[in-house]
Amino acid sequence: MAQGTKHRSTERRAVLGVDVGTTAAKAVVFDAAGTGLGAGEAGYPLLEPEPGQAVQDPDAVIAGARDAIRAAVDAAAGTHVAAVAFSAAMHGLLAIGAGGRPLTPLVTWADSRARPQAAKLRAERIELQAETGTPLHPMSPMAKLRWFAERDPDTFEAAHRWVGLKELLLARWSGDWVVDHSLASGTGLLDLRALDWHEGALEAAGVRPGQLSLPVPGVHVMPLRPDVATALGLDPATPLVVGGGDGPLANLGLGAVTPGVAAVSIGTSGALRVVVPEPASDPRLFCYALTPGHWVVGGGTSSGGVTLAWASRALAPDLSVEALLDVAADAPPGSDGLLMIPALLGERSPSWDAGARGAYVGLTSAHGREHLLRAALEGVCFQLAMVLESIRDAGHEVREVRATGGFARSPLWRQMLADVLGMEIGFAAGGQASALGAALLGFRALGIDAEPAPIATERTAHPDPDAAAVYAAIRADFARASARP
Repeated sequence: MAQGTKHRSTERRAVLGVDVGTTAAKAVVFDAAGTGLGAGEAGYPLLEPEPGQAVQDPDAVIAGARDAIRAAVDAAAGTHVAAVAFSAAMHGLLAIGAGGRPLTPLVTWADSRARPQAAKLRAERIELQAETGTPLHPMSPMAKLRWFAERDPDTFEAAHRWVGLKELLLARWSGDWVVDHSLASGTGLLDLRALDWHEGALEAAGVRPGQLSLPVPGVHVMPLRPDVATALGLDPATPLVVGGGDGPLANLGLGAVTPGVAAVSIGTSGALRVVVPEPASDPRLFCYALTPGHWVVGGGTSSGGVTLAWASRALAPDLSVEALLDVAADAPPGSDGLLMIPALLGERSPSWDAGARGAYVGLTSAHGREHLLRAALEGVCFQLAMVLESIRDAGHEVREVRATGGFARSPLWRQMLADVLGMEIGFAAGGQASALGAALLGFRALGIDAEPAPIATERTAHPDPDAAAVYAAIRADFARASARP
């Protein structure tokens, strides 16, 4: 089904935005003013059965999305949900057999098994990064496809389709195999300008167009199967709107779509992004489609919540997260000269070095647990500062930063990021920017006159001059320590 029919009714309508993330699905019912009327959340594990593997059970993720939607619908009882629109984590890949069942787990962005294949693609087909917008890195589904072809040829040959998680969910709930331009542009297989599969990239990956889903705009509308509607607590006439990728939609939900306004997020991983009017190429950055005339340029770090989780497990198993953050606050800005390189899962922008490894640099007998903990959080912020510098070096203005993500619940981490970036940062109320971005596309698809406003800024962190000066003085040290020969 193509873009939906225009609605001019004065009836109050709402759209359910669903963000299927790396470790949880979050669903929020938004009205046309952008107010959340009901929310639900369901978690699921990120599995690491072998070193370098980071996979998920697709059935568990889809069940989590179903449970989150049902909870949101129940919480917004009495509200007319006019559509369900989706956001999803980028760069996932799974093989689908001829019968429509998965042949593999979902191989997530954090899976690093395709390091050799990504390195070979970088050496032989570097032009593909500029043409597709996706860095040649193990996170890329193109590199993952080469891994399957070389290391698991039986699965590679048996695969009827290669898809992401959201494509499987939509096919099960609607019947159509489609992928939005946003997620498709994160595969390394889409021609950014043509918004269709890139012939050279498909050749390099060893797949045919018929093995991939049909690329469609984010406002593409699909029917909802009646049995699924019943399971979700929705009217069977409720349409599905395909939506986009979580990073680009976070910009939309935060209102960071005008020149000079950046969105930063720290969830399981982290990213900093700006929106530009046409595709832009820089080897340090990605470029993904959002909506017509809007492309998202930026960089991601593999660090983020995973760094906090590691620090909790390895350094403070006796403390709650809140107590851990209190201990970290006992160390001064700069951690008395201790740096932590947070490349626990390799690193992405600006180096795109999947072989990078985490390290403490400058450790002395004078450092205690508080320094180790604070330096880990500071390392994530320094990595995002390097992304910000790369965006500016590429010619893109950044004069305002808006933030979302789980880290925003921590006053320490909020202030630290403002100090490290040396900029005021507005933090979103509620934090579900990707879900609201999806809902925005849902309202547009329905042609409803009133559109939700971007998420309001709940609080602003202003850089502390003394702390910002400390961080500015050691930022170059962090960059040198992060670089590998």
